[in-house]
Amino acid sequence: MSEPADRRYGPATLPRARGPLSAAVVEALRRPPHDLPADLGVDLDPADPFTDEDLQLTLFLCYELHYRGWLGVDESWEWQPTLLALRARCERIFEAALRRLVGAPPVPAAGVAAGLAELVAADNGPALAATLQRHADLTQFREFVAHRSVYHLREADPHSWALPRLGGPAKAALVEIQTDEYGNGRLDRMHAELFRRTLDRLGLDTGYGAHVDVAPAVTLATNNLMSLFGLHRRLRGALLGHLAAFEMTSSLPNRRYGNGLRRLGFDEVATRFYDEHVEADAVHEQIAAHDMCEGLVRAEPALAPDVLFGAAAGLAVDRLFAAHLLDSWAAGRSSLRAPAPPALPPRVSLVAMPAVAPPAPPALV
Repeated sequence: MSEPADRRYGPATLPRARGPLSAAVVEALRRPPHDLPADLGVDLDPADPFTDEDLQLTLFLCYELHYRGWLGVDESWEWQPTLLALRARCERIFEAALRRLVGAPPVPAAGVAAGLAELVAADNGPALAATLQRHADLTQFREFVAHRSVYHLREADPHSWALPRLGGPAKAALVEIQTDEYGNGRLDRMHAELFRRTLDRLGLDTGYGAHVDVAPAVTLATNNLMSLFGLHRRLRGALLGHLAAFEMTSSLPNRRYGNGLRRLGFDEVATRFYDEHVEADAVHEQIAAHDMCEGLVRAEPALAPDVLFGAAAGLAVDRLFAAHLLDSWAAGRSSLRAPAPPALPPRVSLVAMPAVAPPAPPALV
């Protein structure tokens, strides 16, 4: 399936607004850069920032200007002062909600690597990976992949913001991890490209940002979390902690995702993205916890609490994401916003696909 380069690699098409604040931003971005009303967003007070569609889309609209940008939007919007002021208002709400959600994880005497291991060991989130491995049907798996495409089509980019902000052992460790993520300079081995093939095999749009419109607030929040940490130097410790937790909790779920696709009859092209992460992330988790995070804290001891905050925040928001998918499927509804991705035929024969059981209960491990 061939596509024009701009569809595959961005910029993305502006999504539809989800409330008055995101509507104002979308309308503004369609015009040349100009000052926004000084009071825009000052009365924003969402009951739940993680599920507030207007807040999370507004943040995503602002953050994407620092990545690939939006199709047809003047690039000068990236540093427009009044838009940055609006973004800062939204960020204060989001960051405060994150800190309420996870508190301040204590730094154990054994160090941040031990603290990261404790956080991961205590993480008892909903069994999304097990459900996808054993029970999810094709529609549900396609939904999961559409959700994850928002991140995986720019995989590793948010964490690369840390590179110019680090030196010494932490920087060397991050470079080692990111080099693998970017395929060691080979396009066909970049993880984003491997994921694009998975999308293609499942009959989903492979364009950059193609599924933002159907991704709910909690999915955008998992992405906005990384951008928040990445775009603020003061949160560089949280960014590295997030990456460490991400790597430390990746190998087993990715094995399950790959096995789930095999159960549904898919080939090695569809599963390669997940299979690649089983081995790579088993190595990355050691580098991330010990060389990267411990290396950072040796150089800057005051950042130890930030490292554990970033890890805890990432794990907590991922739990909210997993609960949303499983709760939606248990209720017999889509986990995506309407309209869902079109039911294009997968690019693999499913004639031998086994019968599919109903979604697993949340207690499944």
